[in-house]
Amino acid sequence: MEILKNDPGGKVFLLGNEAVVRGLIEAGVGFVATYPGTPSSEVGGTLEKVAKKAGIHFEYAPNEKVAMEEAAASSASGVRSFTAMKHVGLNVASDAFMTVGYTGVRTGMVVMTADDPSCHSSQNEQDNRYYARLAGVPMLEPATPQEGKEMIKYAFDLSEKTGAMVLFRTTTRMNHVRGVITLGDIPEKRKTKGHFEKEPSKFVTIPSNARREHPEMLKRLEKAREIAEESPLNYTIKGDGRVGIITSGVAYNYVMEMRSVLGIKPDVLKLGLTYPLPERMLSDFIKSHDTIMVAEELEPILEKEVKALAKDANPSAKIVGKLGGDLPLTYEYDPEVVGSVMARLYDVAVPYETEELKEIELPVRPPTLCPGCPHRATYHALGKAMKVLKIKPEDVVFSSDIGCYTLGIQEPFEMADFLLCMGSSVGAAGGFAESSDQIPISFIGDSTFFHSGIPGLVNNLYNKHRFIYVIMDNRITAMTGHQPNPGTGITGMHEVGQRIDIESVVKGLGVEFVKTVDPYDIQATMKLFKEALQYDGPAVIIARHPCALLEYREKKKKGPVPVYTVNDNCTNCHICVETFACPAFVALPNAMSIDPAVCLGCGSCVPVCPFNAFEVLKEGDQ
Repeated sequence: MEILKNDPGGKVFLLGNEAVVRGLIEAGVGFVATYPGTPSSEVGGTLEKVAKKAGIHFEYAPNEKVAMEEAAASSASGVRSFTAMKHVGLNVASDAFMTVGYTGVRTGMVVMTADDPSCHSSQNEQDNRYYARLAGVPMLEPATPQEGKEMIKYAFDLSEKTGAMVLFRTTTRMNHVRGVITLGDIPEKRKTKGHFEKEPSKFVTIPSNARREHPEMLKRLEKAREIAEESPLNYTIKGDGRVGIITSGVAYNYVMEMRSVLGIKPDVLKLGLTYPLPERMLSDFIKSHDTIMVAEELEPILEKEVKALAKDANPSAKIVGKLGGDLPLTYEYDPEVVGSVMARLYDVAVPYETEELKEIELPVRPPTLCPGCPHRATYHALGKAMKVLKIKPEDVVFSSDIGCYTLGIQEPFEMADFLLCMGSSVGAAGGFAESSDQIPISFIGDSTFFHSGIPGLVNNLYNKHRFIYVIMDNRITAMTGHQPNPGTGITGMHEVGQRIDIESVVKGLGVEFVKTVDPYDIQATMKLFKEALQYDGPAVIIARHPCALLEYREKKKKGPVPVYTVNDNCTNCHICVETFACPAFVALPNAMSIDPAVCLGCGSCVPVCPFNAFEVLKEGDQ
């Protein structure tokens, strides 16, 4: 693979997350653990393919907290370690993360947080730059894939120079953009085994030790502050001196693009090591400019610190950014957002007009469950069971979770009433069971069950809450790209590991109603839901069928996959569309049809039609 080429100076075309992996390889990292979460998922997906050849030990952990703890232990044992997660994943890992801020590290440890401005695949757009300040650890922010690769190497050196863990903050545009990467050297030897030298006064954070370590953390931070003043990651691009722009991360790209497009030459202070800030460098920059623009996505963190420095450095300086309403506080930036402010500061016109394009109404394309998705059959069967029992939607609370099945919120199912975070479906069920007059029905996936779905189940059993827990086991971590999880029995190194049996876990906790069903068998699934809805106690249903895309790939390896068609029995009643809504269905004026280019040949639609209108398309008709 190109990413493994030992060709210093050579060029390869990589995704931002792939460039990060190349940086890990060049940095001599020995241990990586992660839990997949977009926009960070490709880090693990790439390591799955190359870790063994690169000599890196790679693991998928059941959640981000475990990954953080593993990386901290690896670093303490003398092995360079790395963990990657999406921004909300750091919330899960924060307990361990905050404490490692106190203990420090012995060998380089870097934590990647992939923030998601505009919530492309997340429940919020929190700004994890706050976490560096909260934990008292240095932070780097790359703007491009090439910087991502180089900054990873710098991050490990910085971690070892300061004795501090380093936060490596990316955003979606850096993670998912592609760029030409210049390769560096791959070390001949990589340390994957060390020895943990016992030092309880440092690594056992009882209060007396923690009190002693807090000043040590501040010393490490001060050392990083001095490094920031001389760091090659922080530099000024000279212009005409009229306006100064301070920027970091992906916003830097938009500043530089619009600098060229508008034909203007503001001075630009580009920050890559963004915490602790190089205060002397910033103060000198502020002193030399009467107008300063701060370009950063999400929170005005950098802007506030610039304003604080300006009070002493240049009190009369005009600071333009988010706080005055010039730049938005929400969502991703783009060249137009940043450029419109730059143009105003120079009193020039933007050389292109986009308002006309904005007036065009584009067709809405809501996300939907894939053709053949077993979750669709699960929702359909539950809906039928409720109808038979005359249970109205308002008589239950659908407590959903993070995964493909979150799309149960869409019509025609509308089975998502409450969702907070990973594992919240079952945690919230206890509150609904106790505080509402409705039956809580929780939906969770197999990977999310292992991630954070067990503690809520323990709580509900312990407190005797009545609820229905639907574990939608599609045999993989599907939404983030088909990564293995403890239920698959395959590790991140593609080796056979211990498969953790969900039924055994649930029964071991004392649940008496535990039943497994294939949701493609809609009648059996409907019957099981009827039992659960009438059961006076906690009921766990494991709806197990492989992800349709995964199953389709395996079937294609063995030969042609049948597709389905609509026969003359169709009455054009639209029951299939209104209750099942497979994307392969096509509504024609006088009858339904199935798009053979979309159909995955699962056959789950067959029992949906009361007139037996679905059948396999004969080879001669294809």
